Amino acid sequence: MLSSKAIISLATFVIVMVLMITERVHLTIAALLGALVLVLLNVMSLEEATAYIGQSHATLALFLGVMIMVRAFEPTLIFEYLATQMVLLAKGQGKRLLLGIVAITAPICAVLPNATTVMLLAPLIPPIAEDLSVDFIPLLILMVFVANSAGLISLVGDPATFIVGNAVNIGFVDYLGKLSLGGIIAVLTVVATLPFLFRSIWDKKLDDLEHLPHPKINHPRMLILGGLVVVLVLTFFVAGESMPIPISPATVALAGAALCLLITHHSGIDSIYNILRDVDWSTLLFFMSIFVLIGGLEKTGVISSASGLLTVILGRNIALGAILLIIVVGLLSSLIPNIPLVVAMVPLLKEYVVKAGFISADFLNPDFAGDYPAVVLPLFYAMMYGATLGGNGTLFGASSNIVAAGIAEQHGKHMSFNRFLKYSVPITALQLAVIIVYVSVRFL
Repeated sequence: MLSSKAIISLATFVIVMVLMITERVHLTIAALLGALVLVLLNVMSLEEATAYIGQSHATLALFLGVMIMVRAFEPTLIFEYLATQMVLLAKGQGKRLLLGIVAITAPICAVLPNATTVMLLAPLIPPIAEDLSVDFIPLLILMVFVANSAGLISLVGDPATFIVGNAVNIGFVDYLGKLSLGGIIAVLTVVATLPFLFRSIWDKKLDDLEHLPHPKINHPRMLILGGLVVVLVLTFFVAGESMPIPISPATVALAGAALCLLITHHSGIDSIYNILRDVDWSTLLFFMSIFVLIGGLEKTGVISSASGLLTVILGRNIALGAILLIIVVGLLSSLIPNIPLVVAMVPLLKEYVVKAGFISADFLNPDFAGDYPAVVLPLFYAMMYGATLGGNGTLFGASSNIVAAGIAEQHGKHMSFNRFLKYSVPITALQLAVIIVYVSVRFL
């Protein structure tokens, strides 16, 4: 039986989700009000709420650092310049441009978190769309789908894959051998839908390429110095945590942001005030509020109760459990941002495999460093696939979706929940169906 605080926490969470889905309240406002309700009704103290935010400090710091770096480059017009070059390389053909977005986004997401990739590449999309005379919202949505799908190619491609992989001690190389193929299949599934879901852009052909705007790069010295900073940041993103003194991606991103601010300020091309003013604080505040809402569910025992229900439903049937997890976690991930969902689901699934008798309680120890029994790993693989691909399901299903929506608003357009849904429903349904077949053949 749920306690009164658990009922308040669950009801608040459901109401916030309804407000966001119906778009009656801006998603950031809805999430913030929901988090404050938990504090005001004494479900958790303000100290506890900030502690739950602190548990995800790395994600927030990573986003903030990359946002500042991207904004610092705007005065150079590098994004407009690269956008024009991409349209020229595509020879003005929409189909080539769509395939080019896939070809650029997917490999980058294999080595960088997908939300970071979207932050770096999304500023190219509005000027590309302007050159091609098409709406940039579908192009942003496509980039999000590819980024989320390609996040499954490597252990570090999506926060969800990293969280689950770290929880069951899967190494980087081990992940490549066992799970990367699923990510490649997910990307190819998106490619197969391009002529149908993005038909208007696929059929677009711009014959007059001579009259495209040809922006010139401003402040080349700033661009060269900033480019060196970006190269260092990308290098340490990949290798930082394996150094003798480990450096986390969040620390690297903040260091890169500080260097870009230093270069920008001393070159005089922009002010610190302007750069920090243009950071997407709305997105950061949304994530902080969602972390508090998930923390309320965890603190009040809602998540623990769900693990007991999972034991009753699944019993000891691993095959059934894996398939149901892909479906259920995929649907949940469409409604709940997949980072906090996975953070909540990992302990739930660990409790289930203990209660079902597959492993001993020793595996629940956060410091456990051994190998998990092969028999239970398909459940964690299924959760990983479901959470990552389910993130394509709705506008707030994944961090990269929220980032793209924020970038759209910065460029004067609203990426509505319903419009995103027109593209996301067929993509997500098809990807989950394909991945169920893959997991069944590969692991079950």
